[in-house]
Amino acid sequence: MMKINFNRNRFMMLSLAAALTLGITACSNTGANTNTTTANTVSITSTNSADNQSNNTDSTTVVESTSAPDNTAGTGTDSSSNNAESTTNSDSTSDSDTEIFSKRDLKQSVDTSSATTITVADGEDITITEEGIYVITGTASEVTIYIEASEDAKVQLVLDGANITNSDSPAIYVKTADKVFVTTSSDSSLSVNGSFVADDSTKLDAVIFSKTDLTLNGTATLTINSTGNGITCKDDLKATGGTYNITASGHGLEAKDSLSVSDGTFTISAGKDGIHCVNSDNTSKGSFYSEGGTFNITSSSDGIQATTTILINGGSFTVTAEEGMEATNVTINDGTIIINASDDGINATDESTAYTIAFEMNGGSLTINMGSGDTDAIDSNGDLYINGGTVDITANSAFDFDGEGAINGGTVTVNGSTVTEITNQMIGGGKGKRR
Repeated sequence: MMKINFNRNRFMMLSLAAALTLGITACSNTGANTNTTTANTVSITSTNSADNQSNNTDSTTVVESTSAPDNTAGTGTDSSSNNAESTTNSDSTSDSDTEIFSKRDLKQSVDTSSATTITVADGEDITITEEGIYVITGTASEVTIYIEASEDAKVQLVLDGANITNSDSPAIYVKTADKVFVTTSSDSSLSVNGSFVADDSTKLDAVIFSKTDLTLNGTATLTINSTGNGITCKDDLKATGGTYNITASGHGLEAKDSLSVSDGTFTISAGKDGIHCVNSDNTSKGSFYSEGGTFNITSSSDGIQATTTILINGGSFTVTAEEGMEATNVTINDGTIIINASDDGINATDESTAYTIAFEMNGGSLTINMGSGDTDAIDSNGDLYINGGTVDITANSAFDFDGEGAINGGTVTVNGSTVTEITNQMIGGGKGKRR
């Protein structure tokens, strides 16, 4: 396996040695503080065949950032200490570790003046081992960008017209880091068109596969096509901006611990769940939260499934699925939601003992159109409360609940008629499914 280390202080020595021993040409530095493919660049000609990709014997570039650890992406004014990442929600400017989104999460543009630029090439894997900002550009096949940084490192990948097509491995594979940002600065595409190959005991199943915290943001469009999942995060996944067109045979977006969204546009076509936030190892985790964004989800199973909670404080959702949304506790405080379902529109079910089984509507707009047969628009294996907002249901069975049910406020319309009281299994229908 060929390894090339990027290090500014040793670059000229490395370039000379490489040119003499490997026939590698280094271009002169034409940018003041930027490592680009026309500046500090090593071009590698691999002699390995594409068939060696799955055996990890292909050419690999190991990249060490030549810039200082970045804490100032975007405006360059938030630096206070190495690896500092103040957190905030969209309404707050204060620094707090209790909020959902950090300031860096919410920054859609990145200062790349000190970034390292990497141009992908066919059959050449890239390994990033140091904290920093890396601009990824070019078009190639059979390329995996590995991130194997220290557990306190923050790594930001800026996709600047990057197009990668693989047959059996993720385009981006995060093994170790504190947190990774995938930021779009110009339209990019990532695809896997064959069967995924495992990495030892790790089952790889997504075009972007991360074992650690992952944030999606940016100003451009990322198109993902996958024979497995689109994006899988085995920790906390956040999205704060960008446009994502995901076509996947498996789940569109998968997050083991949580998925939190402040903004972004998501068009998802999935063979399984559109959004899958399930933690079978710890049923006190596995949640979905939204305070903004636009979602157009078409899926063969659930539109959104979570182990613990689905909490919607904002956003626009159009979901066409077997079941629209499912979690132990589903709460809607705001937003616009349209669900077209063939089983349950919304199902609050007993997936976790850490939360009360309930559906609660406090605001926003909810429209549910159900298929014919033994289906329920809103099915709760616990309580069902509508306290505010607008609910418009077209269904054979509008409500099905095992606990208490009440309309305490808002406007509720069932099959064209306004109702002020919930009748269990209204207008017929059956029990919601338990999973």
